[in-house]
Amino acid sequence: MAAVRDLKSSELAGAGADDAVELARRHLVQPWPYAGSVGSEARSLIGEGDGIYITDGTGKRLIDGPAGMWCVNLGHRREELARVMYDQAMALSYNTPWYTMNTPSAELAKRIADHAPGDLSHTFFTTGGSSAVETALRFMQFYNNVRGRPEKKMILSRGGAYHGSTYLSASLNGRPRDRDWMDGADELVVKLASPDPFRRHKGVSIAAFTDFLVDQFRDTVARVGADRIGAFVGEPIQASGGVVVPPDGYLKRIREICRDNDILYVSDEVVTGFGRVGHVFASGDVFGIDPDMITFAKGVTSGYFPLGGVIISERLLEQLRRSNHPDALFGHGLTYTSHPVGCAVALKNLDLLEDGVLAHTRDVAPYFQAQLKTLEELPLVGEVRGMGLMGCVECVADRDSKDPLQLDKDVGKRIDTHCHELGLLVRPLINMCVMSPPLVITREQIDDMIGILREGISRTMDDLRREGVWRG
Repeated sequence: MAAVRDLKSSELAGAGADDAVELARRHLVQPWPYAGSVGSEARSLIGEGDGIYITDGTGKRLIDGPAGMWCVNLGHRREELARVMYDQAMALSYNTPWYTMNTPSAELAKRIADHAPGDLSHTFFTTGGSSAVETALRFMQFYNNVRGRPEKKMILSRGGAYHGSTYLSASLNGRPRDRDWMDGADELVVKLASPDPFRRHKGVSIAAFTDFLVDQFRDTVARVGADRIGAFVGEPIQASGGVVVPPDGYLKRIREICRDNDILYVSDEVVTGFGRVGHVFASGDVFGIDPDMITFAKGVTSGYFPLGGVIISERLLEQLRRSNHPDALFGHGLTYTSHPVGCAVALKNLDLLEDGVLAHTRDVAPYFQAQLKTLEELPLVGEVRGMGLMGCVECVADRDSKDPLQLDKDVGKRIDTHCHELGLLVRPLINMCVMSPPLVITREQIDDMIGILREGISRTMDDLRREGVWRG
């Protein structure tokens, strides 16, 4: 066995870029790895961040186009958030949620209830988005068990959806590559069509496409049986599916069908929550719906601490309290439920959002969307879509067929590579590039970002033509 140089923990804390890359190859399992490189892979090293910028392992400064992973909403190196982490850790670093509680979690639950639509009044805190969705689904199962409906457990999801990486949450995912080699609770999930207007059949109007989606939903409820369906889980905007903004009125119509059939509507706002579209929650303020539950994570702490949660309707809790099984136990909890440090950071994060960042987001979002839309001038670009400070550039071989470039599935990565060289980090998704910058971005910085993205796409077009992959 080859000798391996031992590094002390003090050395690890200050390991250089080369050391970190080698240590990752030898010891770190990356998320979403391929079998051929699992456990031996090093990815782009990020050294530090400041505002909307990050610095990679070579010292190159980049605009953080994805805001980490949709989450660094207030930007990097916010001293207010870092100080709150320190102060709370020095006051109380942890308490067991099984038989004690802390002040920040109670205050945060109240603040969240103030922003939530309808009668969503109580929050169960988790460690992130996957555990938030998992909690919502387990609560649905518990709710129906207590109400004497153990058969009402099926879950409706959609193509293009992404809801997490735990067993139940991942079972809802509607992107083929997410499930090609992974198991899931397929017996519990029914998948519906993606609400992606760009992918509707040629000649079909938006109104007709919306009717199709609603009719499919209603027909599925009739076919499966409302007495067997416990919940519908849907993102207001499908984020990792390519920033799919649903047709006007679609979500309201789905909400009504759920209400008429006693199906719990779970709005997955892990991405759209806490400012991404200019409001704390998009469900009510943007789409006019009042779900039975909302899941959130990511932007709740701007990525400074792992935290998520599910907000639950007062009506559901009251029905449980009035049931004939007062001793029924919701046997679900996490070691880090209601973590005091995470909740303290979230409180300060919410202060900053309310004190101007939400208003700034609503102010610059139309400019961001307009500038992004100019990229449709490029022949490789089939559509640019988005809302708030989230957008997607979808590349196609030709606009008539909307062929998603099956000859080259790495178009997004090609664009990202060029953009990296030019000073921008992009979120590549096969033939798409997703952008969701920190909410504090300025108009001038938007111009820089779109300018780099335009050049990155142009260079990719040149590459594809030169290789004979594309003739656009």
